[in-house]
Amino acid sequence: MIMNPVDAVMLGILQGATEFLPVSSSGHLILAEYFLGLKDVSIVFDVTLHMGTLLAVLYYFREDWKAMAGSLVNQRDARLLFLLILGTIPGAIFGFFLEDIVSTVLRSPWVVVSTLSGVALLLFAAERMSRQNRTFERIGVRDALVVGCAQALAVVPGVSRSGITMTAALFLGMERQAAAKFSFLLSAPIIAGAGFYEGLKLFRHGFSGLDASYLWGFLAACISGYLAIAFLMKFLVRHTFYPFVSYRLVLAGIVAILLAGGGVQ
Repeated sequence: MIMNPVDAVMLGILQGATEFLPVSSSGHLILAEYFLGLKDVSIVFDVTLHMGTLLAVLYYFREDWKAMAGSLVNQRDARLLFLLILGTIPGAIFGFFLEDIVSTVLRSPWVVVSTLSGVALLLFAAERMSRQNRTFERIGVRDALVVGCAQALAVVPGVSRSGITMTAALFLGMERQAAAKFSFLLSAPIIAGAGFYEGLKLFRHGFSGLDASYLWGFLAACISGYLAIAFLMKFLVRHTFYPFVSYRLVLAGIVAILLAGGGVQ
């Protein structure tokens, strides 16, 4: 597929920013395809964008990954690696078995409207009710399983992987920054796994039509993803998740009005 470089960069920025902010990258991409006419985006390009976001989270938390790589001599880092593996399992299972349903039945703007608003209310409740007194170092097996199961729900467009995992972490009493960091670290194995799985399917069936726009999309996703992570980690030092709750509800309302009015096809 030959893609306009401007579209490639726009989709890359959209993917990178919304992958890590709790607003749903899949939901935004579906809405972009529907309202802006950006249809028939190839799976190869989608995988390329996800590899860009993977590089972003690997580079931002590079010291943590280095520590986990040498975890055979450090019990604390080995424990974190174990928790990430444990938390990845539910999402991998859900993604594998629900792939066909997600890619067909659930790729609807109305589904995105429902999930944007529904998770917004959950995030609001978590922000209001959570004690937020547990640091990153206190994350345990139960936390990894609960947040991992929440991540599995992110296969539904509009839910937001980062949004639902941070919401679950807040309900478990984690501090905002701890919730965000664990969510970001947990994203790396699932993004890598999904990219490898899609890439393997493409390799088996063959693909062609790669051009420079894929590189532009990759770079845009990587840079915007890195900036989104850096922004949110600093933002949560002094701020709550309420702005993202408001954004999700406003976006859902606007999209619902446009769909109900039939002004955009």
